[in-house]
Amino acid sequence: MANLEAIFQLQSVLRQMESDLGLDGLSANEKSILLAVHNLAETNGPIVESFQMRRHILLEKVAQASFHRALRSLVDKGYLKKAGETKTKAYSLGEKLIEPPVNSRI
Repeated sequence: MANLEAIFQLQSVLRQMESDLGLDGLSANEKSILLAVHNLAETNGPIVESFQMRRHILLEKVAQASFHRALRSLVDKGYLKKAGETKTKAYSLGEKLIEPPVNSRI
């Protein structure tokens, strides 16, 4: 039972952090894409191609149609932006993530 309590505590902290960042209204797939893009950008530079995202451990079990639907939604909401006019689909973090949420500003 101690393990379940630890998982509960971790999820509670995670939900609070997501809320603080303004991510609490996103679907699980949208959050996974954002985390994957952030992780890949830290390693490979700010521009991430969709095929790189699809190979990320957080997204390997997400159906292709669900992935593209969530990706399009993140672009529409300003969390991601298309990066240039390349032949492949490339994205970077959007202004919505670079700017802190209004409720966290002092």
